[in-house]
Amino acid sequence: MKLDEFLQQNTVFTVKELDRFLSERGSGNPNTRRSLLTYYRKKGRIIPIRRGLYATVPLGGDPQSSPVDPYLVAAKLIPDAVLAYHTALEFHGKAYSVYMQFHYVSAKKSTPLTFQGHEFIRAPVPPALVAKGEEMFGVIHRNRSGVEMRVTNLERALVDVLDRPDLGGGWEEIWRSLESVEFFDLDQVIAYVLLLENATTAAKVGFFLEQHKEALMVEDVHLEQLRNQRPRQTHYFVRGKRDDCRWIREWNLMIPLEILNRSWEEVL
Repeated sequence: MKLDEFLQQNTVFTVKELDRFLSERGSGNPNTRRSLLTYYRKKGRIIPIRRGLYATVPLGGDPQSSPVDPYLVAAKLIPDAVLAYHTALEFHGKAYSVYMQFHYVSAKKSTPLTFQGHEFIRAPVPPALVAKGEEMFGVIHRNRSGVEMRVTNLERALVDVLDRPDLGGGWEEIWRSLESVEFFDLDQVIAYVLLLENATTAAKVGFFLEQHKEALMVEDVHLEQLRNQRPRQTHYFVRGKRDDCRWIREWNLMIPLEILNRSWEEVL
């Protein structure tokens, strides 16, 4: 049996997907699959990414140098993978910088992978979403090169990178990336913040929206909902950074001067 049809439609594929394809054609024997994989690997038509995951090499391509779309790799590493954080901003074309790290959210643990110079790192689903059965809040489906994938929308990405700045590329990267987005569904942003039940995150999102009130058409009703969720005691905008900060009473946050003054815009 030839796999040409399957390979043309599956740039990146799992062994389970191949098994389903073979079973539909009356060849569900595992030995048949192993023989086909061995044959096409030797032929240079497929390359292994990790156990149970392969990439297709274009006809005439060099298996040693043919690039594999890293978004497709991230999307296929684990069945419930969702591209998120800075990776989601990149996918939507809103990241300020291009990164070699790709983050995906999954309920299942997975060891980091380095492939073709890219690093793929799993992040856990926020516990508050798991508790409420809202793991897929703000997750949308997209088709890329024939591969179905899941990615967080811009509204969830906004909150996520403020909630986990370590997965957003740092404050300058986060600010510049989010400022490239012309429109957010603010009701959805707030709904997601409320699901997370994190007072510091609510205050961070509120501060960011207030800073961009005119550009994002933020209304007082939006900010008021977030003010109601702010921490009762002073929290730090950047965990562990206590120097060179200013207390912003409205959000009960100690915010670094570099963020308040947008120091990255200073001319040297």
